[in-house]
Amino acid sequence: MARICEVTGKKTSTGNRRSHSMRSTKRKFYPNLFYKNIKDPETGLVYRIRVSAKGLRTLRKHGIV
Repeated sequence: MARICEVTGKKTSTGNRRSHSMRSTKRKFYPNLFYKNIKDPETGLVYRIRVSAKGLRTLRKHGIV
């Protein structure tokens, strides 16, 4: 499963790892993801979504969590 936030769409980005001598090798920056159970108020079903920390704040702001 890909590391993608289902709310904000954040995903893994790439960059360079820098040593003391400034040699560069490739590295990955992973998003800060959590699994969260969200209940749909209309149907009563519980959905398990993978959401980033920023996406979790967004859900709390809109009163979903």
